[in-house]
Amino acid sequence: MFTIQHIKENGLRFVALQNASKTTTAKICLDQGARLQELKFNEVILIKEQADFDYKESYASSILFPFASRIQDGKYSFLDTAHQLECNENGKNALHGLVYDKKFELFEPEEHKDNCSATFTYYEKNVSKGFPFTYFFSVTYTLLENDLQVRITVKNTAQKPFPFTLGWHPYFYSDSLAESVLSFKSDQKVVFDENLITKNVVACSTPKTFKLKDKQLDDCFILKDNKVSFTTATYKIEISSDSKKNYLQLYTPKDRPIIAIEPMTGVSNTFNNKIGLQVLEPEKTYVLNWNLKFINV
Repeated sequence: MFTIQHIKENGLRFVALQNASKTTTAKICLDQGARLQELKFNEVILIKEQADFDYKESYASSILFPFASRIQDGKYSFLDTAHQLECNENGKNALHGLVYDKKFELFEPEEHKDNCSATFTYYEKNVSKGFPFTYFFSVTYTLLENDLQVRITVKNTAQKPFPFTLGWHPYFYSDSLAESVLSFKSDQKVVFDENLITKNVVACSTPKTFKLKDKQLDDCFILKDNKVSFTTATYKIEISSDSKKNYLQLYTPKDRPIIAIEPMTGVSNTFNNKIGLQVLEPEKTYVLNWNLKFINV
């Protein structure tokens, strides 16, 4: 029987999804935007907290909404109205949306013989600075023996449409990161300025096997399909999405054994450049599914 546990640590609330043999665990923090703090499959660690890498700086495994990455100077215009978001990146840009630090509530946890799931909900009833819209937002994690499914549901509860993109910011651990490789299909890459704001999109030849050795990454690719794989000495994962258009942000923090592999539905500064931007009408709902498959190597 798969089980769900409730945990309190350092004043924070967590829910842990676990398989019957207790060898696979997904641990979610309700008080930090329903982020996936830890992930282990068959005793192999994929995601874990890093020392001296505070969540306020790392955004580790945060869910990114209503925008992923950055909005230049926090400024954008939508339906002929100018807006100013709070610039939470050293006062320069708005970074990683508005739900990464919100307190979510647990809703309808389910335990079954071969899986368990938990939904985390957040109701934005007050308009925030720069995003004068209300919405319902939920994240459902479903743990199976070799998969973690992540479902995002967004409903526009305002009386007017709003713009949005979505992203996920997990860091994957590897004790042999330099020998690890990625595989994805892309022939276009985003060019950033010095502040990681999108300048343009250029043609880019991506190798079938994308080696990480000697690479320092903070790069965004436009995918030709919906799949990305990551292979280390101890495990392989495949991340897929049911989004019609998919973008991949890769980031390697210096001198750390982790890499951020971030599926996104838009790019940096999307509220202004419109790359990947979507609009959700009043009372309409948008659903996005990410699936993470674990493969022993």
